[in-house]
Amino acid sequence: MHATNPTKTMPQAQAPDATTWTLEKARALHDAPFNNLLFLAQTVHRQNFDPNKVQLSRLLSIKTGGCPEDCGYCSQSAHHETGLKASKLMEIRRVIAEATKARDAGATRYCMGAAWRNPKARDMDAVVAMVEGVKALGMETCMTLGMLDLGQAQQLKMAGLDYYNHNIDTSERYYNEVISTRTFADRLDTLANVRDSGIKVCCGGIVGMGEEPMDRVDMLVTLANLPEHPESVPINMLIPIAGTPLADARPIEPIEFVRVIALARIMMPKSHVRLSAGRTAMTDEMQALCFFAGANSIFVGDTLLTADNPGEDKDSLLFRRLGIEPMDLETQ
Repeated sequence: MHATNPTKTMPQAQAPDATTWTLEKARALHDAPFNNLLFLAQTVHRQNFDPNKVQLSRLLSIKTGGCPEDCGYCSQSAHHETGLKASKLMEIRRVIAEATKARDAGATRYCMGAAWRNPKARDMDAVVAMVEGVKALGMETCMTLGMLDLGQAQQLKMAGLDYYNHNIDTSERYYNEVISTRTFADRLDTLANVRDSGIKVCCGGIVGMGEEPMDRVDMLVTLANLPEHPESVPINMLIPIAGTPLADARPIEPIEFVRVIALARIMMPKSHVRLSAGRTAMTDEMQALCFFAGANSIFVGDTLLTADNPGEDKDSLLFRRLGIEPMDLETQ
């Protein structure tokens, strides 16, 4: 019996900065034997990051509920009867106090989210003050406020905003099955405004919304073919919420989720790939596979906007078991 050379069946990594990804090329990687895919993803990860460091972010809802968008996954949409009560924009001093606690607990990036279609002119002074206050604490700042025009993006950049999150959610093909109140092109326009203002882009999507595997691949192809890769790529696993159209969506299989993480790492090798919503439904073993596949950022704290998140004690225990350490600001 002759031994075979395992490298002959290994998918080949492409130089990310010189590659225009096609759906066929990305699908071939996605569908590769699982061990080959993970080996390649870990190889790419080690070429660009310390494999045992994970960046910690904290997310705060600064304005909850009452959103006019009809995103089928979201508890904050005014279109859905989820029992969530709408709130006003949080006071600036309270936001700074929460950010201080997050910093003292080890978070290096503070993300603030408002359930808006887009910020109004009357909101911008308070939002700018929040960015300035969190920045003064020595943390990286991130916001997600819906759609932005170029002027708003420039205003946030002047305030010191480091990252802006605006997910494309899914593939362009499947997008209209999830959202009807804004277009896929609207999302790309906001990303262009953010990038043109000099703010770093945080952009990913959600899996487990009833999409096909090809849609997950296509979503990553869109992200990898942007003029510049997003600096941060959050991959969310749908949290089914009663009262939303996707409350009964069939969950994605764990191995299929890990494939998405691995593909994101290979296609966007220098981006932070964030294991985002849905971690409460993941076993420690599934999360460990995700870290091996190239995830190197998580949200810490008990909640993500309105959804549950593993507590910091549970994350700390998992990190100790895996020999993972929090990434400090200087090495991000």
